Amino acid sequence: WRRKGTSIHVDPRHPRAESIRVREMMIKAVEENVVAPAGLIAHGRGEAFDYLLGEKTTPPGMKAITAASAALLQAKRPVLSVNGNAAAICATELVKLSKIIGAKIEVNLFYRTPERERAVEKVLKNAGAEEVLGIGDAASTRIEEVFSDRRRVDPQGIYIADWVFVPLEDGDRTEGLVKMGKKTITVDLNPLSRTAQAATITIVDNLTRAVPLMVTEAERLKEEPRGMLHEIIATYNNRRVISEAMLLMEQTLRGFSKRGDSHEPTTQD
Repeated sequence: WRRKGTSIHVDPRHPRAESIRVREMMIKAVEENVVAPAGLIAHGRGEAFDYLLGEKTTPPGMKAITAASAALLQAKRPVLSVNGNAAAICATELVKLSKIIGAKIEVNLFYRTPERERAVEKVLKNAGAEEVLGIGDAASTRIEEVFSDRRRVDPQGIYIADWVFVPLEDGDRTEGLVKMGKKTITVDLNPLSRTAQAATITIVDNLTRAVPLMVTEAERLKEEPRGMLHEIIATYNNRRVISEAMLLMEQTLRGFSKRGDSHEPTTQD
């Protein structure tokens, strides 16, 4: 692939091929006003934590994905909250998920402008979304517990939701939603973030891996009895799952530290 105006050519066999592909998607999204420039910083920070997961979905990550899928299927008013970064890298999968679980999609941005709202809406509709909430005057309700433009929500969406999927979220709003009595699901590569710590279900994984897996799990669980969904949620322990993810990260670091002074090429180089 090649981004217009650059000379980037990467062989698919390159050890960082997928990372570079997503990076190029993010840069293109900035140029199209879907992603705020600060979103590139957040993306890079997340990739650093992904190294510690071995750039793969882990067992604790899969536990959280299963619980999240079950929770959204049994929710009465589920809403998928989408920001620029999420729309840029997995709009199609988010739309698929919304249709499987019967959830509404709402745009919610930290760096909110009418132009960015419409740009994100366009990406989602191009991906197959029939309705996108939270655009312009539709975001007419304020969440007093939030202290940024993300406090503006749609009264037909996030404001009345029981479960809110908040991928790539900022901790301020996640904490605010929890104070309102809502259940939240997040995907966050940093298990120490306020978002990860405050969410009801925390998926410590890369969004590009997690959402497709949620689609698969939702399709599978949709055929199961409601009682099974409730059991999955009731037996899920978010604190334990986050701890398991951190232990895996610690093991990765210990593995690298045992190499001593020798340097062996890795996929991170």
